[in-house]
Amino acid sequence: MSDKRILIVDDSYVIRQIIRNSLKQIGFSSENITEAENGAAGLKSLGENMVDLVISDWNMPKMTGIEFLKAVRADDGLKAVPFMMVTSETEKEKIMEAVQAGVNQYLVKP
Repeated sequence: MSDKRILIVDDSYVIRQIIRNSLKQIGFSSENITEAENGAAGLKSLGENMVDLVISDWNMPKMTGIEFLKAVRADDGLKAVPFMMVTSETEKEKIMEAVQAGVNQYLVKP
């Protein structure tokens, strides 16, 4: 697992650190974990570094997680990258929107 590259996209530094630490605890290498504070920065990062997994929040400034997901899925070079939404959005309509946009996993923050 340590060779897998992961991009964490969340506007909260604390949440990014919690996710990073959780990934490290289960065996992912810290050197292979990249962070971005919103979807626009996430897209820029994906343009510079290929990753094996994107973990993104929904509610962020500049570009929301759902906008980010749609942009990733619209890009032929990125559309196959697994995408996990980790968010506080629990409404069925939001979950369905993410599924229809191509999210692979949807995890609700506690």
